[in-house]
This record gives sequence, C-alpha cells and structure tokens, in this order.
Amino acid sequence: MPYPHNLRTAKEVEAIVRAEGATPATVGVIEGEVRVGLSSEELDYLAQCRSSLKVSRRDLPYVISKGVSGGTTVSATMIAAHRAGIPVFVTGGIGGVHRDGENSLDISADLTELGRTPIAVVSAGVKSILDIGRTLEFLETQGVCVATYGASKNFPAFFSPQSGFTSAYHVCSPEEAAKLIASTLSLGLQSGVLLAVPIPEQHAAAGQQIEEAIQAAVTEARCECEPVQGVPRLHPKSAGIDSSPPMTLLRIKCAKGVTGRDVTPFILQKVNELTEGKSLQANIALIHNNAKIGSQIACALSKQVNERTLKNETHPPGKLSSNTESDVVVVGGINVDFIAKGKTETLLFGQTNPGSVCQSFGGVGRNIADSLSRLGHKPLFISATGTDSNSDAVLNYCKHMNTCGVARIEGQSTATYCAVITESGELSLGLGDMDIHQQITEQYVSLFEEQLSSATLVCLDGNIPVSTIDYVCSLAKKHNINVWYEPTDSEKACKPFLSDAWKSLSYSSPNLAELCTMNATLGITTPEVLPSTLDEMLGVTVVLSRPLLDHLHCLVVTLGAHGVLLCGELDAGTVNLQPRKQRRRRQLCALYYPALTVTPEETMNVSGAGDSLAGALIAGILQGKDTDSCVRMGLLAAKMSLASPHPIAPVLTLDSVDPNNVQAQDWPKPKFVWMD
Repeated sequence: MPYPHNLRTAKEVEAIVRAEGATPATVGVIEGEVRVGLSSEELDYLAQCRSSLKVSRRDLPYVISKGVSGGTTVSATMIAAHRAGIPVFVTGGIGGVHRDGENSLDISADLTELGRTPIAVVSAGVKSILDIGRTLEFLETQGVCVATYGASKNFPAFFSPQSGFTSAYHVCSPEEAAKLIASTLSLGLQSGVLLAVPIPEQHAAAGQQIEEAIQAAVTEARCECEPVQGVPRLHPKSAGIDSSPPMTLLRIKCAKGVTGRDVTPFILQKVNELTEGKSLQANIALIHNNAKIGSQIACALSKQVNERTLKNETHPPGKLSSNTESDVVVVGGINVDFIAKGKTETLLFGQTNPGSVCQSFGGVGRNIADSLSRLGHKPLFISATGTDSNSDAVLNYCKHMNTCGVARIEGQSTATYCAVITESGELSLGLGDMDIHQQITEQYVSLFEEQLSSATLVCLDGNIPVSTIDYVCSLAKKHNINVWYEPTDSEKACKPFLSDAWKSLSYSSPNLAELCTMNATLGITTPEVLPSTLDEMLGVTVVLSRPLLDHLHCLVVTLGAHGVLLCGELDAGTVNLQPRKQRRRRQLCALYYPALTVTPEETMNVSGAGDSLAGALIAGILQGKDTDSCVRMGLLAAKMSLASPHPIAPVLTLDSVDPNNVQAQDWPKPKFVWMD
C-alpha cells in the first residue's frame, strides 16, 4: 500500500486486534534488527522509508548484515513470530505458485515456510494473479493443513470469496479454528496451518473491473497472458459479486521488464490505479476482517491451551480428586531456596566473602502447608511449579504433604529464591525469580472450589495474583469461610486492600512494615519512619491495627526479635483466636508475647521463622487450643526454624512445640493492652 494508507491501515489493524482482546505485535526489520512488536515511531519510519526492502526468508541474512530496513513477507514474518512464541499470524494474502510455475519454478517461499514452521496463518487466500490450483497442490505436498473459515470449503482468491477451488476442510467458528491449531501444535508436526478467510461479500470488488485491470497491469509488466486451460470460467454471481460477465483466470508469463518478487506488488498497485482505488479499499477491508477473525481465533486458542494445561497436564505427582478432604486449604508459592550465610558480620559487595551455601525448599504457602502437615493436619496445598529439575526436587521433598493441587506447567521455571545473610543471621540481600506464581490463577484455583467452600480455614500468601485473592475472598463472603492472609512482603501486602476483598479476611499475620502498607493502601496515614524501641512499636502497632479490626477477626503482628503482638476480640482476659461464626460488635484488646531467645551462633536461616509461627498458630487454632498455647506453639516453631537450615525444621512435631514440655518460668506473662 502507498503511504499514508499503509501506516493508517497498520494502526487500524492493531486497534482491531486490541479491541478483540488479543495483543498485536507487528513484525518488521528496522536497521538490520528483526522487531516483533513495532512501536508507533517504528511503524511510521517503515511506512515512509523509501530504501526499505521486501524481506523474505532468503533476504534475512542480507538485511541483518547490511543494517537495512524492510517489510517482512509471510515467510519471514512466520519465522520471527514463531521464535517469539506467537502461534497466530494475520496477513492479507499469501504468495503461491506463479502462472507457468511448472516451467519457471517461480514458487513463493511462503509455501515452503508453511511446510516447516508450526504457526497458523490467517489470510484471504491466494492472490488471483497466481496459479491457485497448483498452489493448493504444493501446500498439500508440504503437509500444510488448509481450511476455509466459513460455512463452505470454497477457497477464496483474495478479492473474490471464491476461486473455483476448494480447501480440504472448513471451520465455522473461532473455537473450531483454535481446536484445529491446537491439535496441529500438540502433534509436533513442525508444519503450519493456513486458514483462508473470504473477503466480506459487501466489499468484494466488481469482477469485471478487476479482470480488466489485471489484464492491463499484466500487459504493462510486459507479461504474456493466456487463459488457464482446464479451469472453468467463474461466474461472478457464484462468488457473490454483482457483475454479469464471467471471470477468466489468467496464466502470467513474465518475459521481461518487471520480474521476480516485484511482479506481485507492481500488478496490485497498477490494479489499484486502474480501479480508482476500489481494489485498495477492498484490500483494506479484507485485512481488517482477517485481523478481527484472527484475533478471535487467537483468544480462543489461548483459552483452550490454558484449560488443557490446567486440566490435563498440571497435576503430577498428585492426582486431583474432588473428594480430597481437608480442614484447611493453603494457596501460595513454592520455591527452591539457596541460603548463603557469611562468616563475617559485614559483607563486602563486589567481591567474594567467606561463607556457606545450602539449598532448601521454601515459598510462603509451601512453608505454612509444610508446618501444618508436620503438626497433625493434611492441608490441601494449591500452587504451581515448572517441569524442571527444581520442581522434581521440591516435590520429592514434599512427599509428606498433599501436593495434588500443585500444577506443573510446561515451559515455565520453578520459583527460586536466594538469600544472603550475615553471620548474626540478618538478611543482607534477597533475590527471587517468582514469575511462576502468576500461574496460580483464578481459573486454576476455581477447580478446587468445592474444597475451598467446605474448608474450616483457607490460607493465602501474597505471592498469588490479586484476581485469585479476590476470587477466594468472594467465596469466603458467600460461604462464611475464615481466610488467613500472610502478606509475604511489604510490596505484596496491599493486594487484598486494593478492593473490598480485605473485608472478607478473618486473620492476617503482617510485620510492622506490611501493616503500614495495608493502612496506606486504605488511605490511612502511617509513620514515615518505623519506630525502633519496643514501646513505640507496640503503640504504633495498636493504632494501625485498629482500623483493620473493623472487619478482620484477629491480627498477628510479628515484631522480629521482639516477639509478636496479638490484636483482636477480648474474651475472658485474652484475645479470642477461635474461628468466628458470625460478625458482631466486640471489645478489642492486644496481647504482647516476647520472642524466645536465639543466639547469632544458633541462627541458620531467617527465611521461615514467620511462616513457622503462622503455621503452628493455625494448627493450634484448628485443634481448639487456648490463645496462650497457640502463640507459644508458634514461638517454639519459629525458634526451631531459625536454628535449622530449612525454613520449616524437619524435626518439627506436635511434641516439639508442646508448651507443656517447656519449663513454666521460661514463659513470661503476656502484656495486656486495651484497644478501645
């Protein structure tokens, strides 16, 4: 297309793709770099560039080596899109076998590319100036599945809904087309799919005018033309064109003048001039139509692939069962942790420090589920990993847990976390690769709706997407479920508070920084600098906890080495931790419990203390223990975690956290604070 039609059409096509719910990524070559997803400025540059080349597979090495720009043909675009992981590509029309191709061997690289690159190409068929019959035969030889999009198998000829030839198959809807593409990709055939979309009939150009224009353009290109023998004359009315004379398909024999890859652009431009722009309008209309249908197919394909991944491919080593019974469900992250502990109090960045490195298995959700599993419960753990060696290792380690809800997703990496701690056990630096946690989607978690709805308590960690948290909170509101939210870190603490979802939470276990984030998200003023003394910490914590307790049943605020502050409903001189059955007005109070002493020499790992505390607290609550016993169980579990190389100590048992096994004088009386 001439400028500015090319630029305007490109931007219109991208807008159509977005409107249909897909993501557009226009392909081109900019100064020797293949770009998948051109910016607005790059589109403008390419649309006006007078020195740009037409880039096919054979041209890619040259344009890259010379640093020139160009527009990619179907074959080059297929290569780029496939390498970027894009399964659906939309264009106008593909190339094919030229007239007299049996002698000239002038065959577009588009056809061989379709035979060796697994991608779906949505087009308006093959340009009518080509040998459509031989093109379809060549595609069959290349093993390309060809299907017409619509109610019939009639194969379109770009400007005409019919060419006189038929496709092997036809598909009638985006979902049906998506199933065809998905089955092709799943078989690993390494060949593509051609979906031929007829031009909308209201935009089909007048047959006689196109016929005369093509003949004139071919003559100017100094090509000899003759009718194709053995091909019936196609009456326009059979193609939905309101024109009386029948059309004749021409074989084009280029003698001299315009040749090779320049023939098709020349003829189409000349046809546009001779039809006074009508063929250009039809061209734009069919591209718009292809973009709309192609986007609908892409969205349907994405949905089907996701559903297939979740239902059929993501449940080893456990087997999903709707009858899985558990009094608690944990939804959250699972990680492989690498803990590096320095042998000096000060770590010097930019150089090697003496220390030790060990591998362990963590993730906030996994830690809590692990803790519960060692303390007499069998929580259903819902999470996601990749299918790599890290996944094998962590799931093998978690054999004592119910991991039938852990999805193993092809092509994804299991989450990893690296913590660098000082000799005294303080965290110096943490690095995490947590992208897999975004796969713990609302759609996946909803497969376990029956278990979620019947659980006594559901625990969520802050690693999972906001939409998943919102979904579980909506179930909690509907079925009166108690939900425990473990914020994970100060950045993720805000997730339930971005909407009214937080009002459906019952418990949360933030540290002071995470508590500040929660309040700030609700528009409540928080201190710019966190307090440093214990009395100041307790005062700020009480103030910041109060607004959240308008809806939450209880807050367990961890204060690091200082201990924990329990905030909630007053019940017989203590905080009521038992799951509430109904919401009511209540008096509020707080209890402060000091931490148990752990020396720097004893400290091995700081990544799981808070999760151990939460897991043991939840276990005590589910077992109906009194508040003091629940908190003491949590403090003992946290102490064991700090002294273990693993986030959850493998020696954790109910006996090891039984407060009765600790001498009475080691348990100071908790400090009581009124909140109202």
